[in-house]
Amino acid sequence: MNPVVFCDFDGTITREETFVELLRTFTPEMSEKLIPRMYDLTLSLKDGVRRLLESVESRHYPEMLARMKSAPLREGFLEFLDDLKTRTIPLIVVTGGVEDFVRATLGASIRDVHSVYGLKVNTEGPFLRVFSEWESGTELVSKPRILEVAGKKMCANPPVLIGDSVTDLEAALACPVVFARDRLARYLTDRKKAYVPFEDFTEIRKAFTEMFPVDV
Repeated sequence: MNPVVFCDFDGTITREETFVELLRTFTPEMSEKLIPRMYDLTLSLKDGVRRLLESVESRHYPEMLARMKSAPLREGFLEFLDDLKTRTIPLIVVTGGVEDFVRATLGASIRDVHSVYGLKVNTEGPFLRVFSEWESGTELVSKPRILEVAGKKMCANPPVLIGDSVTDLEAALACPVVFARDRLARYLTDRKKAYVPFEDFTEIRKAFTEMFPVDV
């Protein structure tokens, strides 16, 4: 049975932590205080991300989207996406950031993505307002909940998670197959959770094909 692939966006599909860089640009003082606390797990993602985004003035949102349009993708991602399309394996982007940012960066390639789950933003007031259908006790976007709900829609195909940081941790602990890099790899090592290390999608393509060979 073919798997369903759940993939983080910032720092995973993109080469850099684009969401963090946007926050550091548009809310620098708050970012300096809160981002380190989220990384060391002393501040919940739910509280930290909401406080950061809702401290950004709405007038900056078009500029944020414009920056995301030029965010570089991690090497091999488009080829990996094309492989999945050929094999009719769905790729679901699950971001702890903003859905609009994913669409801005991927452009026309978004047509080959099955779906995008993340934050929605309201820009009608003086400051951004954040909304999520996937809140949990500690996260604005609960990736474990998304894996469970979306996985059921995919007829229980085995889930594969690809991620790089703190927003992927809880989902990775619940997922049977994980590709991890950067902070996520360190978190999983500390917790003795097995994972496949990677730095780009060329490595993922090779390992993925070995783990899930093409049916002949």
